[in-house]
Amino acid sequence: MALTSKQRAQLRGLAAGEDTIVQVGKGGVTPAVVESVSAALAARELVKGKVLENSMLSAREACGLLAERCRAEQVQVIGTKFVLYKRNEKAPKIVLVKDRKK
Repeated sequence: MALTSKQRAQLRGLAAGEDTIVQVGKGGVTPAVVESVSAALAARELVKGKVLENSMLSAREACGLLAERCRAEQVQVIGTKFVLYKRNEKAPKIVLVKDRKK
């Protein structure tokens, strides 16, 4: 399910108050990083991450790889930070706005 622009904006607003809990360092997107992001997405649905200066990946590349491997949606990438979203099917915590079609 692709996010609409309104849903993306809603998630960006929610992410602004979140702490950065994932860091991608010089090892890049390792299986351990993927596992921790998957666990965090299952618990929180919205995860904010940062790519450290010593990483060989840009924030956009790291976000893309993590989104692909965790089957999550990229919400935004700004500078070295990125935000991922994945709906928890069993117990959704975030109710996304419905986009009204005119």
